[in-house]
Amino acid sequence: MPTQPRAAAEPGSREEPQDPPQDRTATLIGSVQRAMRLLESVAAHEQGAPAKQLARETGLALPTAYHLLRTLVHEGYLRRDKGLFFLGEAAARLHSSGAEQKRRSMVIDTLAGWRDSIGAPIYYAVYRDGEITVLSVSDSVGSPAVEEWADFRQTAHAHAVGQCLLSQLDEEARRDHLSRYPVRSLTPYTVRDDKALLRRLERVGRMEPVLERQEYALGVVCAAIPLTMGSTAATVALSLPSHQADRLLPAVQWLQQEIGRLPEAFPLSISI
Repeated sequence: MPTQPRAAAEPGSREEPQDPPQDRTATLIGSVQRAMRLLESVAAHEQGAPAKQLARETGLALPTAYHLLRTLVHEGYLRRDKGLFFLGEAAARLHSSGAEQKRRSMVIDTLAGWRDSIGAPIYYAVYRDGEITVLSVSDSVGSPAVEEWADFRQTAHAHAVGQCLLSQLDEEARRDHLSRYPVRSLTPYTVRDDKALLRRLERVGRMEPVLERQEYALGVVCAAIPLTMGSTAATVALSLPSHQADRLLPAVQWLQQEIGRLPEAFPLSISI
């Protein structure tokens, strides 16, 4: 179909010719590419670099480099000091966010690998600011996680995750927690009172796993393994249907070995 000719602007009209959309897009993309090249060039100079050197390294005309550098400084991606350009706070945040995302992915992939190897859901939790916090759950259709029918934060006495975390606290911290979240029966197998729970926690050896059988939910058995993370109480746990209870101890032993193989720098301490 032939295109219609564009009507001429009326006399006195303020309408100006517009660039074709593809030209504007190309200009915008080119500007972004040039700005990224400048950022990469600045990042290569820890001691900073002047505009002329950056323009030369990136193959940009000096006026173009100056314009982009000023824009990047204004937006916080660069900072200028005594004629030299350095990476700014915004660029540092980008780097930090990327590194954090990489650490998150490492943890999520590791938990998923354990889940698939054991054939059971895997939980990662910490005790932070006086509260039980489940940071990540890795389950699947074939190995679903335990339904949180009663708030995990308020029922630490009844599940392996909570008991494992409480066992890592000192007596004062345990009593403080129980003063806020007292023991209550969830199933016929739940520990009966605070004293019985405290006695049980005292018997848990350092770095020993905690096993729980149908105390939180009928038909489910769980185990939680303590993690060494400085002063933070943390745990990795798993759950199984009660008819597979014979798999619980072998799964715990396998998981302990896998945790022991993790490098010291492995970022399990992050919030997922």
